[in-house]
Amino acid sequence: MSSQDFPPASYPLYSESAAAEAPGFPEVRLRDRYWLHALLFVATLASTTTVGASMQFFFDRNLPFDLDRSFAMYPELWQHPSLLLAGLPFSLTLLAILMAHELGHYLAALRHGVNASLPYFLPSPLLGTFGAFIRLRSPICSKRALFDIGAAGPLAGFVFLLPALSVGLAFSKVIPGIAHQGSLQFGIPSLEWLLGKIIFPGVAARDIYLHPAGRAAWVGMLATAFNLLPIGQLDGGHIVYALFPRRHGMISVLVCLLLLPLGKFWFGWLLWGLVLLILGRRHPMIYDSGELDAGRRKLALATLVIFLLCFTLVPAATGGL
Repeated sequence: MSSQDFPPASYPLYSESAAAEAPGFPEVRLRDRYWLHALLFVATLASTTTVGASMQFFFDRNLPFDLDRSFAMYPELWQHPSLLLAGLPFSLTLLAILMAHELGHYLAALRHGVNASLPYFLPSPLLGTFGAFIRLRSPICSKRALFDIGAAGPLAGFVFLLPALSVGLAFSKVIPGIAHQGSLQFGIPSLEWLLGKIIFPGVAARDIYLHPAGRAAWVGMLATAFNLLPIGQLDGGHIVYALFPRRHGMISVLVCLLLLPLGKFWFGWLLWGLVLLILGRRHPMIYDSGELDAGRRKLALATLVIFLLCFTLVPAATGGL
């Protein structure tokens, strides 16, 4: 979902081209394939709207979300396109969050003169999307630029995610035990739990049936938590490298190893930890002896808070949570 959003948004630091100010890297100019960006966006809009329409079907009938039945509904929804309109609150909310995240990266890259692609969106039949990513096509030459590009995505996405979750919760319902029902059960991140206490005082979080617009914000939280893991070239990895370049490798390995036993609670952590440990823990060198200013260090703390608010030990389960 976002800077790698469901797989983490991959924007390699040294990619197809190199800036003129970085000798030794031959410059290769690539044309933006606007048709591909548009095609992927339309496909993701279609997939998220389809998933959103099925979520709205269950929500309107006070039924827990059933994954198998949802898949079975997709052909019928496309045979009657008017039914897809019910999926727009989910799809438009989710795409707005993902777009804000990726444009945060993109605009920060432009500000620092880094050649970046437009966002690539990835459709999926499960939650509608595997997220989105941009590609950086020239090297990043300072820790300040690296930090700004890495942090801008989660910060911009959170600005959209927070009101979306608040509005989604305001339209949600109280149904006792709904979070523990259905074939696919969703975890409850700290931010959802806190806002639920404000909007539904005295109601247990497991009794709140999240509106599809709120579920879109939930997907955004999941993507944000994944991307802010301090590993490799994930957003969190960029932030850690900008702060502690010499400790980045050690921190990446330790966090990957920490994810492995978390697989006891959710298999996805084990899989994610193994993939990142084998393929994704390295970071290109940046030769910059400067230090980040106090303002950026405060923003780094803000991204840590966002990570903790969006993280949940068991994001989803097919049995009892």
